[in-house]
Amino acid sequence: MAIALIVKLNVREGKGAEFEAAFADQAKAVRANEPGNRLYSLVRSQSDPQKYAVMELYDDDAAVRAHMTAPYMAENRPRMAPLIGEGTEFEHYDVVV
Repeated sequence: MAIALIVKLNVREGKGAEFEAAFADQAKAVRANEPGNRLYSLVRSQSDPQKYAVMELYDDDAAVRAHMTAPYMAENRPRMAPLIGEGTEFEHYDVVV
């Protein structure tokens, strides 16, 4: 069964461009190395430029695990962590249709 993840996060004031660049590098690696990933997109709120969401879609649990344990994800965490503020929310969904 396909799995969707939605991650809601707040980026620190003035760090949006830096966060978007770091995410773009990460997304490029995901798209190049994860055949089980169907969607990996960053979106920014129209009403609050500090609020972002990551929309992810995977073929199955194995694809999610491969994503979470990928070396490029671990390598990029120290770059992204200081850019992200409080209140990150992760939600896993089963794809219905």
